[in-house]
Amino acid sequence: MNDNGNQVLSLLGLAARAGKIVSGEEMVIKGIQRDKVLFVILAEDSGENNRKRISDKSEYYQTPYRIAFTKDQLGKAIGKSSRVVIGVTDEGFSKRLEKLLE
Repeated sequence: MNDNGNQVLSLLGLAARAGKIVSGEEMVIKGIQRDKVLFVILAEDSGENNRKRISDKSEYYQTPYRIAFTKDQLGKAIGKSSRVVIGVTDEGFSKRLEKLLE
């Protein structure tokens, strides 16, 4: 994993401790629809259905998203079990993560 990858995972941990993320498919989709989720990170090893559902919602509601990391890496970064998708609800964290994942 490159330096940016480590920075992203550290930043996700910080955002989690600050209460600025939601995780889990249903929570993230609700957040996107309610305009609360500003940036989405989807696991590379997520299933085809999950990937399509999240990317379609993100594109429809014009929420930026990236496919990066594994489910285990995402879960570990936020101190939980493996996670397929994480939604960031804070503008500062969102902008920084998006820039790091370009």
